Amino acid sequence: MSWTRGLLTVLAACVLLLAGSAGCGSGDAHEGKNGASTSPVGKILDGTDKEGRHLREVDKKGAPEVGIEVRPDTDDTWDVRLTVHNFRFSPAGTKSQAVAGRGFAYLFVDDRLVTRLRGTAYRLPARLVPRGTHHVTARLYADDGTVWAVNGEPVESTADITASEPDGTASGTPDASGAVTPSDTLGTAGMSASGINLRTGGRGSPEGVGKAS
Repeated sequence: MSWTRGLLTVLAACVLLLAGSAGCGSGDAHEGKNGASTSPVGKILDGTDKEGRHLREVDKKGAPEVGIEVRPDTDDTWDVRLTVHNFRFSPAGTKSQAVAGRGFAYLFVDDRLVTRLRGTAYRLPARLVPRGTHHVTARLYADDGTVWAVNGEPVESTADITASEPDGTASGTPDASGAVTPSDTLGTAGMSASGINLRTGGRGSPEGVGKAS
């Protein structure tokens, strides 16, 4: 009788040990070096972008890359074109889960979020780019909202553009907030581009620069 109880006790202990091992292995992320957590796709870093979204570190080899080109267009708009490598845009409604080389881009003007992009083309309204020089940045994100990163820097590319008024004269009156209304925006004659660069050390296009022309 005592032998039977002893055998049952041993079996119960084995079951508990197995269950505990399975529990330790569950979950999508685990603690790694320097407090960073690892996941099936890259490593989640403690660092964030300026919007507070965590960086998802991946190896440089095969990492997503992005380049940006901005040109004056008709109807008071700027034509924004992205070039991506090792990356595919996910359609709307995609599950919020990081998949290698997949996701979307956010477009910023002077570090202000303009829109989410799920493709390589966008028409930037001139009203968002008043007179002066501005920085247009495209940054790549995984579908769970984390930022693709290499060497601790976001995968992004920036082009500088300059909007100037035709003939040096004002073409409209700013509203109370200082922004120019759509009807008062500049024509393409007053739109130029300069300052080709890649700011903040982010990983951009293979050529390493954003383009404005």
